[in-house]
Amino acid sequence: MSTGELLRRAIRRHRGRMVTGVLVLSLHQATEAAVPVAIGVFVDRAVATGQVRPLLWCVLMMIVLFAVLSNAWKTGARQVVRAIEYETHLLRLEIAQRVLDPRGHRTGLRSGELLSIATSDAEKAALVMRGVSIGTAACTALIVSSVSLLLVDVPLGLGVLIGVPLLVLGIQALSPLLTRRTSSQQEAVAQTTALATDLVSGLRTLRGIGAQHNAADRYRRSSEATLRATLRAASTNGLQDGVTTALSGLLLAAVAGVSGWFALNGRITIGELITVVGLAQFVAEPVATLGYASQVLAMSRASAARLASVLSSPPLAVTGTSTAVDADQPLLTLESVSHGTLSALSLVLRPGDSVGVLCYDPRDADALLAVIAGRAPDHAGTVLVGGTVLEELDVDVLRRTVLLERHETDLFEGTLRSNLLADKGLERVLTAAGAADLIEELDRPLADRGQALSGGQRQRLGLARALLADPPLLVLHDPSTAVDAVTEELLAEGLAEERIGRSTLVLTSSPALLGKMDRVVVIANGVVVAEGMHSELAESDAVYREAVLR
Repeated sequence: MSTGELLRRAIRRHRGRMVTGVLVLSLHQATEAAVPVAIGVFVDRAVATGQVRPLLWCVLMMIVLFAVLSNAWKTGARQVVRAIEYETHLLRLEIAQRVLDPRGHRTGLRSGELLSIATSDAEKAALVMRGVSIGTAACTALIVSSVSLLLVDVPLGLGVLIGVPLLVLGIQALSPLLTRRTSSQQEAVAQTTALATDLVSGLRTLRGIGAQHNAADRYRRSSEATLRATLRAASTNGLQDGVTTALSGLLLAAVAGVSGWFALNGRITIGELITVVGLAQFVAEPVATLGYASQVLAMSRASAARLASVLSSPPLAVTGTSTAVDADQPLLTLESVSHGTLSALSLVLRPGDSVGVLCYDPRDADALLAVIAGRAPDHAGTVLVGGTVLEELDVDVLRRTVLLERHETDLFEGTLRSNLLADKGLERVLTAAGAADLIEELDRPLADRGQALSGGQRQRLGLARALLADPPLLVLHDPSTAVDAVTEELLAEGLAEERIGRSTLVLTSSPALLGKMDRVVVIANGVVVAEGMHSELAESDAVYREAVLR
């Protein structure tokens, strides 16, 4: 999706409200342009003649004009604002859906940058409807003013008809610069937001290693860069405002001077002079509005470009539409798989198997997890889930079949109970995960990311949540790195009991966990170098024994 497509789609999605809003706002601007005309008619037909009947008709006409003015603005603005708010909401939902897509995304953006795009950029991109609506209404005002001036005096009308487009073109000349600087400013804001998010989430660690001052300096530099970008964008906005005001003032002075000369020579009446001067003065308002609309559209284009880059980013995982998972086939089969540091790796996990995997190199574990999660589209070899090629499986079927729980657990604001997503079986899975101490605290409030909990508590809650999901194949990555030896033993026993009859793959170096597995696969230099029971390997393989025994 391109920037232009996103902006055009925004207008199409709310075309009913947009058509109503534009028409009514245009009516408002047309009636505003008609006010100087009505005053001129009032002077020539009523004041100059001294007749009562034309006076009454002119008063009635003014009442109608101002009634339309007040109601048209309220109605039109309400429709456009509703369209903007609905579009902002829809864009935020789209960004959230894209970010939470289980296939992942290749945006390369950090959480803080994505947050900035989902909030600030979504709101600014939706403002394209404000720019279009007020810009169209301003053009209507200029057309009505120009026609009225032509009816009074053709040379005056032509002067305005020629002068106004030149004025608008002069204003638009600054739009590309404004778009670039606005885009730079929004990118700087997003980067600073991302940095702030990272620093807040890692504040405890930073304090622990005494790096909080360096982090503060880094944030200060990022904030200062954002300030400079914001000031550059603001200076361009100010330049455009100044140019708009100066040029519209010059146009007003020229039209007023010429019309005054015509009135002195009797070419136009006093009422027509008032109309011409009033219209010339009024023209400054729609011209300024066009300048503002240009700024809004430039800002919308910059934000839409960032939104489009996220929405059109390709997924990390390649998935298909097949729903065939054969229960009689091995749940997971890797045939000569190469990816990252893995080299022609083969592994079979049958229904009911519990397999421990020890990777001497952590890079092998990361590569294996990426392959199983379907986030390694460039891998060589074949990956089968229930007898079906992983890339051909529907993503929902894949996620229901294979659940991968990494050791970094994501928790959300709420309570422990709400983070476990269920009410039944909570005590059982918490006990199995070695988190029985948290059973009495299920209704304990949690801050964002569960920062009040220890690393071990977060890890055990993540394991409990995975056990509660009860997937056919559960893949765990170092589920006990943040717990003590006693809790680790309880966790290993609980996991083995909870997963009886279900398939489990655990990437770990924990002897407690490896000892509860049906077999252990050892990977070194990207290939399987040993396979067997934990006790057998610990007795016969010195390298294995050194890696796992503590």
